[in-house]
Amino acid sequence: MSFNIALSGVAAAQKDLDVTANNIANVNTVGFKESRAEFGDVYASSLLAGGDTKVGDGVLTLEVAQQFSQGSLQFTDTALDLAITGNGFFATVPEITSRDYSFTRAGQFKLDSDNFVVNSNGDNLMGFPVNSDGSSSSVALSTTVPVRIPDSSGSPQKTSEVDIRMNLPASDTAVDPIQFDPDDPLTYNAATSVTIYDSLGDSHVMTYYFVKDPDPAVTNEWFFATAVDGNLVDLVNSDGSDSDPATAANALGTATGNDVTAGKLKFSAGGDFIGIESPDGVGQTDFKIVTEALGGTILSNGSDVSQQVAVDFNLNPAIATTNEPTQFASSFEVTSLEQDGLPVGRLTGIDIGPDGLVRATFSNGTSEPIVRVALVRFSNEQGLTQESNTQWKESIESGEALAGEATTGTFGEINSSALEQANVNLTTELIDLIIAQRNFQANSRALEVNNQLNQTILNIR
Repeated sequence: MSFNIALSGVAAAQKDLDVTANNIANVNTVGFKESRAEFGDVYASSLLAGGDTKVGDGVLTLEVAQQFSQGSLQFTDTALDLAITGNGFFATVPEITSRDYSFTRAGQFKLDSDNFVVNSNGDNLMGFPVNSDGSSSSVALSTTVPVRIPDSSGSPQKTSEVDIRMNLPASDTAVDPIQFDPDDPLTYNAATSVTIYDSLGDSHVMTYYFVKDPDPAVTNEWFFATAVDGNLVDLVNSDGSDSDPATAANALGTATGNDVTAGKLKFSAGGDFIGIESPDGVGQTDFKIVTEALGGTILSNGSDVSQQVAVDFNLNPAIATTNEPTQFASSFEVTSLEQDGLPVGRLTGIDIGPDGLVRATFSNGTSEPIVRVALVRFSNEQGLTQESNTQWKESIESGEALAGEATTGTFGEINSSALEQANVNLTTELIDLIIAQRNFQANSRALEVNNQLNQTILNIR
């Protein structure tokens, strides 16, 4: 009997050594959770046996219990490195169409060839679909989708309006508008350009020319003409009506063969912006000049040839504001020139918030919410079935997987550019190793003594 008792002690000490050695081996494994060997004594008795003289039957390994305490964070330079502080697991699937969920705390994620977020095993990280405002459209595990980072922001946006703010030099010498030639800087007073976009996202350069009117009958008035990619375009009234460039009061460049229908900007004697005169010479109440349709000659790439671009001078008829053009005795200066078009954006970066919201930023200056990384918790974490590669599976003992958003309820928060280190205390493990070794040696000694007793009995003559 004592031989078997000592043998159970050796087996228990060996199990303790195995568990401790496994903890030490995984001290640098991201997301690893240490285990602890738990033992119980064996005590067997019968109804007729004397309980006060009964000796125990040894020791038994009851469970190798996982310890889900928080590991320390190691910060990195990679946005897709994720760590959870608090409760929760990441959900992963082996294929994008699979629903065979595994759960992990190891957040070493990266992009695969199709821009899906995967771990080192190639398993896909799962997230909740989101609305345009970043709110989750569903938080059920069954509705999670593989997290994918797009490399473009979708459809471009054609330019519909340009806002301009500038100062025209009051002291400039007037120029004969009949001689206007965009290729000759001596035939206009000032020019500036802005990049605009067509419906396909292609860029075009729109140039604005300003010519001071030399007519002695008028003062403080400037002709305004536009060109796109070097091609002059006529202006139309903001109500869509057009005028014949040959008869329009505001025609430029007839002497050079570059005649174009222009508009006029009017200023007060104090340099404040008064208003706009339309191409046909009739004053406008809508304070925008609209370039005519750019047309198939300029937009010959298959984009929308009916595109028009409004040029907004931000006139406030009630009072002069800082958003309006001015005519002061200083040099020509453009203080603001903005347009509302966008090219196709290429991915330049991603940001993952504490709530798991993945937001992508693009080269066209836009950003948009993509998906929210899902977290999953269990009623009994220690009941999870452990698998290789620091992953766990749901079991009857763990309870059903409950999905939710990070930072809500009992779910922890997600830290981007960080990894959760193993929760193994190396000093404690080395001490446990010494204790387990001592127990192994002591039980081995008990086996040796039992063996000597058996030999003594067998040698009795």
